[in-house]
Amino acid sequence: MTTGVRRRMGVEQRRQQLIAVALDLFSQRPPDAVSIDDIAVAAGISRPLVYHYFPGKQSLYEAALRRAADELGARFVEPQQGSLGARLLRVMHRFFDFVDGHGPGFAALMRGGPAAGTSRTCAMVDEVRQAAYDQVLAHLGIEQPPPRMQLVVRSWISLVETTALLWLDGRPIPRAELELQLVHDFAALVAVSAAYDDEMADMLGHVLAGEPADGPFGDLVRRLAALAPAPRA
Repeated sequence: MTTGVRRRMGVEQRRQQLIAVALDLFSQRPPDAVSIDDIAVAAGISRPLVYHYFPGKQSLYEAALRRAADELGARFVEPQQGSLGARLLRVMHRFFDFVDGHGPGFAALMRGGPAAGTSRTCAMVDEVRQAAYDQVLAHLGIEQPPPRMQLVVRSWISLVETTALLWLDGRPIPRAELELQLVHDFAALVAVSAAYDDEMADMLGHVLAGEPADGPFGDLVRRLAALAPAPRA
């Protein structure tokens, strides 16, 4: 991302440009491998001018992470229309759009990168997870989730995050297949929990009642049925 020629910008405009340039570079290679000189060249300005807007690489890195966290959290926002399975699948598609296009940046955000352990970075990651949690509950139509549902939703979000990080190492599974599998994982987690709790069973029944046979959850039922052994004569 290069401006080509130096041009005058307002303070906030220049700061936003530098954040965008840094995020773009962090999305191409690990943040540790990106220098202030790299950012200055990509922005078409001098190294001292970068320091005029940001006191150091760490502050610019955290600003880039802030933007990445806001964008990633927004990927979980989905209109509450259609079946739950279809909505979650659209969310996974947008989520992996971000992961696929910002691999090193996504890994840096979720693992901490150069800012690992700092309270600001940890808070950003927690905000992304909480935004995802709130959105999933909203789609389930649950304002006061019982303990088991809280565990299911947070466990699934953790699974999505970990799976995405592992997938970035070589992308061994087709992305579309992985997105669908993660939606199936959510249904499976709810189903297993429902086997232990009547309240969860009622919630599962409510969710499945609105699922079309040709939707993601219907697809899971068919796949599981195909694995079941044939009854003995």
